[in-house]
Amino acid sequence: MTILQTKNLEASYGKLKVLNGIDIEVFQGDLIAIIGPNGSGKSTTLKTILGLLKSENGEIIFEEKKINKKNPYEIVKLGISYVPQGRMVFQNMTVEENLEIGGFILNDKKLLEERMKEIYSLFPTLHDKKYQKASFLSGGQQQMLSIARALILKPKILLLDEPSLGLAPNMMNEIFKIIKEINENGTTIILVEQNAQMALEIANKVCVLQAGKIVFKDIKEKINLEKLKKIYFE
Repeated sequence: MTILQTKNLEASYGKLKVLNGIDIEVFQGDLIAIIGPNGSGKSTTLKTILGLLKSENGEIIFEEKKINKKNPYEIVKLGISYVPQGRMVFQNMTVEENLEIGGFILNDKKLLEERMKEIYSLFPTLHDKKYQKASFLSGGQQQMLSIARALILKPKILLLDEPSLGLAPNMMNEIFKIIKEINENGTTIILVEQNAQMALEIANKVCVLQAGKIVFKDIKEKINLEKLKKIYFE
């Protein structure tokens, strides 16, 4: 079942065209990796889906409804959550306070408490540090918190932008293990990742971007590695 689709999506930063006709079809339960060289439009694709950057042309369809003109908070309410590059947690707030802010639209204290328990079962490290300020967490723990905060609303789709950025290899492996587990528990994921090898290990589908266009996409087993190397290094 198709849950999200972009059709001929175009977007720019000022006069700089960044997306040049992006077509992506996301099925329920997918874990789609969007990979490609720096500046290819990966992060911009996620920002445009969430409405942080308005599309100029094309369509974004979520659950059979166009969402191009909706504001980000409206899109979040529909069931799409976003974890930005660089984690962006509230440094002077505790782990628990960060999670509570993530659940701001629930308006149900009991439901929020239930969601917090679920989050802590998935991220036991955060439970152990729930009264610590985020500034005292390691980079990997802050990334966990950023993902956990997005999950508190139980999104239908989770958009992840470069979750491995700046992490040590052991923590990178842990984060990817968690992402895979989240997907296996039923959350559809679109993952933008510079570490193509790690992304290919957990994704079931791959889209490769170059200069704002998808140059090929398929299930990961059919990705041509030699062609992929050429795109990255040409």
